[in-house]
Amino acid sequence: ASPAASATPTGAPASAAPAVPARVPDTLQFTATTLDGTTFSAARLAGKPVVLWFWAPWCATCASQAWTVAEIAPKYRDTVPIVGVAGLGEQQAMKDFVREFDLAGTPQIDDRAGALWRRFEVVEQSTFLIIDRDGRVVHQGFLDGESLTQRVAALAG
Repeated sequence: ASPAASATPTGAPASAAPAVPARVPDTLQFTATTLDGTTFSAARLAGKPVVLWFWAPWCATCASQAWTVAEIAPKYRDTVPIVGVAGLGEQQAMKDFVREFDLAGTPQIDDRAGALWRRFEVVEQSTFLIIDRDGRVVHQGFLDGESLTQRVAALAG
């Protein structure tokens, strides 16, 4: 064997790029359409902690949280993706909300039909659902901006 071939031991550190994709947990086995019309596949987020933010365009609490999401989502895009799940409103109002709060850089799922809301048993808007690297829901409920920021930073490690 050449020296280059033996340079990477079989017990490569966990920080090395995985040779096979992460197993997709049940929680991330869904596809949806974003507000901008693209297909979103949650499976591509497997192996990372993920934050799903269930919001409605007319919700004042959601509006106050949108500033925090817009601020931290780009910073953690590759380590702890934050995905908006818009529901309980009209599509144009949802698009206006995304534009007003500068959320276009963050995936925003159009869930007017409520499929994901029902799937995750979300019963009120502004709910943050945090899924760990293994696909387990580790938080579901309200988070203020400071708590959301701290949790995402901790998940990013």
